[in-house]
Amino acid sequence: MTSDIRVKICGLTEQRHVEAAVTAGASYVGFVFFPKSPRNLSISQAQALAVEVPPGVVKVALSVDADNDLLDAITGSVPIDMLQLHGHESPARVREVQARYGLPVMKAVGIADRSDLVTLQDYWQVADQILIDAKPPKDAPLPGGNGLSFDWTLLAERRWPCPWMLAGGLTAGNVAEAIGLTKARQVDVSSGVETAPGLKDAALIEAFVAAAKSA
Repeated sequence: MTSDIRVKICGLTEQRHVEAAVTAGASYVGFVFFPKSPRNLSISQAQALAVEVPPGVVKVALSVDADNDLLDAITGSVPIDMLQLHGHESPARVREVQARYGLPVMKAVGIADRSDLVTLQDYWQVADQILIDAKPPKDAPLPGGNGLSFDWTLLAERRWPCPWMLAGGLTAGNVAEAIGLTKARQVDVSSGVETAPGLKDAALIEAFVAAAKSA
């Protein structure tokens, strides 16, 4: 019997892997707009992928400290449903993006230890969803998608006032444990379903979604 766990497959770059995510039962598909990422897409590439996503699957555009010009270009051409802010955007910037584009905003917050949980409080009242991710190492080129996890027990027995999603180092082999410890109802994966940075694998996508939903 499967659970109501919702899965996001992020950093998709090929149509066959978008189809694999949808077929496996993913609730969200994520497209990355960050040149330093091996998963980065152009506007035209993302548009071609997004138009094929069936209704009911949330299309998420991930950006990192993006200015309005980039967000204008994304929202003006790509039929997305949600914006994911994965940089150092302030709560005020989250509100600004919500108001400008009329789309729900998911704000990513990196966690390394208990002190980082305080940062979450700054975003609960403004973001539509929170993505709780592993904090990247200092000087890391990518803010996410590094295959790193954090101490999931930091989130044990905690309840949050808005929907949230767990990310960071998740794989088919550990997602059930992560869900069990954190009681997350939503999980996000990128590098955990890849054979090399940026190279998704349909079998790994299928296995991850199955493992999450059976947790």
